Amino acid sequence: MTEQAEVAGATAREWIEAFACELGAPPPDPESVDAVLELAAIAAHASERIAAPVACWLGGASGKSIDELRAIAARVSG
Repeated sequence: MTEQAEVAGATAREWIEAFACELGAPPPDPESVDAVLELAAIAAHASERIAAPVACWLGGASGKSIDELRAIAARVSG
Protein backbone atom coordinates (compact mmCIF):
# COMPACT_ATOMS: atom_id res chain seq x y z
CA MET A 1 0.00 0.00 0.00
CA THR A 2 1.38 3.43 -0.89
CA GLU A 3 1.67 6.35 1.51
CA GLN A 4 -1.11 8.10 -0.41
CA ALA A 5 -3.42 5.11 -0.07
CA GLU A 6 -2.68 4.92 3.66
CA VAL A 7 -3.78 8.53 4.15
CA ALA A 8 -7.01 8.04 2.16
CA GLY A 9 -9.89 7.99 4.61
CA ALA A 10 -7.76 9.66 7.28
CA THR A 11 -9.14 12.03 9.87
CA ALA A 12 -8.58 15.74 9.27
CA ARG A 13 -5.82 15.75 11.89
CA GLU A 14 -4.08 12.75 10.28
CA TRP A 15 -4.29 14.34 6.83
CA ILE A 16 -2.95 17.68 8.11
CA GLU A 17 -0.05 15.91 9.85
CA ALA A 18 0.79 13.96 6.67
CA PHE A 19 0.59 17.14 4.57
CA ALA A 20 2.82 19.02 7.03
CA CYS A 21 5.33 16.15 6.94
CA GLU A 22 5.45 16.29 3.12
CA LEU A 23 6.03 20.06 3.33
CA GLY A 24 8.80 19.60 5.89
CA ALA A 25 6.86 21.74 8.36
CA PRO A 26 5.59 21.00 11.85
CA PRO A 27 1.85 20.31 12.06
CA PRO A 28 -0.20 23.11 13.61
CA ASP A 29 -1.37 22.81 17.19
CA PRO A 30 -5.14 22.60 17.84
CA GLU A 31 -5.35 26.31 18.75
CA SER A 32 -3.75 27.28 15.44
CA VAL A 33 -6.15 25.04 13.53
CA ASP A 34 -9.08 26.71 15.31
CA ALA A 35 -7.70 30.17 14.47
CA VAL A 36 -7.30 29.31 10.78
CA LEU A 37 -10.82 27.88 10.70
CA GLU A 38 -12.10 31.11 12.26
CA LEU A 39 -10.32 33.12 9.55
CA ALA A 40 -11.87 30.88 6.89
CA ALA A 41 -15.31 31.28 8.47
CA ILE A 42 -15.05 35.07 8.47
CA ALA A 43 -14.12 35.08 4.78
CA ALA A 44 -16.75 32.52 3.77
CA HIS A 45 -19.60 34.19 5.64
CA ALA A 46 -18.75 37.68 4.40
CA SER A 47 -18.49 36.60 0.76
CA GLU A 48 -18.62 33.43 -1.30
CA ARG A 49 -17.18 30.15 0.01
CA ILE A 50 -14.23 30.43 -2.37
CA ALA A 51 -12.97 33.36 -0.29
CA ALA A 52 -12.14 31.05 2.64
CA PRO A 53 -9.27 28.99 1.18
CA VAL A 54 -7.94 31.94 -0.80
CA ALA A 55 -7.93 34.16 2.31
CA CYS A 56 -6.02 31.46 4.21
CA TRP A 57 -3.50 31.13 1.38
CA LEU A 58 -3.03 34.91 1.18
CA GLY A 59 -2.66 35.08 4.94
CA GLY A 60 0.03 32.42 4.94
CA ALA A 61 1.85 34.12 2.07
CA SER A 62 1.75 37.47 3.90
CA GLY A 63 3.65 36.21 6.92
CA LYS A 64 1.32 38.07 9.29
CA SER A 65 0.22 36.51 12.57
CA ILE A 66 -3.13 34.75 12.73
CA ASP A 67 -4.38 37.45 15.13
CA GLU A 68 -3.51 40.14 12.57
CA LEU A 69 -5.18 38.13 9.81
CA ARG A 70 -8.42 37.70 11.77
CA ALA A 71 -8.49 41.43 12.56
CA ILE A 72 -7.92 42.32 8.90
CA ALA A 73 -10.57 39.83 7.77
CA ALA A 74 -13.07 41.29 10.25
CA ARG A 75 -12.26 44.82 9.06
CA VAL A 76 -12.62 43.87 5.37
CA SER A 77 -15.91 42.12 6.19
CA GLY A 78 -17.34 45.30 7.67
